[in-house]
Amino acid sequence: MRCLIVEDDDTIAADLSEALTRSGFHVERRTDGEEAWFAGGTEDYDLVVLDLGLPRMDGLSVLKRWRSEGLAMPVLILTARGSWMERVEGIDAGADDYLPKPFHMEELVARARSLIRRSTGHASPRLAVGDLELDTNRQSVSVGGQPVHLTPLEYRLVNYLAHAGTRVVTPGELLEHLYGDQDSREANAVEAVIARLRRKLGHGVIATRRGFGYHLERG
Repeated sequence: MRCLIVEDDDTIAADLSEALTRSGFHVERRTDGEEAWFAGGTEDYDLVVLDLGLPRMDGLSVLKRWRSEGLAMPVLILTARGSWMERVEGIDAGADDYLPKPFHMEELVARARSLIRRSTGHASPRLAVGDLELDTNRQSVSVGGQPVHLTPLEYRLVNYLAHAGTRVVTPGELLEHLYGDQDSREANAVEAVIARLRRKLGHGVIATRRGFGYHLERG
């Protein structure tokens, strides 16, 4: 899953990036409101963690612009201002969740996972697709009840396909959500990860719809 952190405090941003990366997210960062607004409008993110107190354009204005432009990615607001009126204003502007500073990183990660699940129509942290079961809290994968060890990159790919449900995901979409805007890799990079996963999960778990992309086999 691809996450954009919009935070101008280097220490907080570094802590957020480390926690979310450990939890299976591909993380990118912007430090001011104008950069964030542009990134959100030109890149495809599964989640945005948005601070309100930003230079050049405040977070609430960024959020209002995104929503007015029809952008629907889940947004978790962070702010040092914790009054209930400001929380209501953020929710009314289109925020999906709200977390006042200071906060426990474990809570933020739990809320991030919850927003991803809700945005893709999943109520439980355990996603079962055919013989494959993925636990987003434990970041574990099993096939037929047998645990399978995956690298962080392999887990992110399986996690993205599991959340996509029955939808076929193109190689380009997988590239974007696995590597973001930091790498100009070719589609064969995805094919290489898929090949490794098929050796680990079994060849019947990830199906190819030729000319379109990949999906998990429902069995």
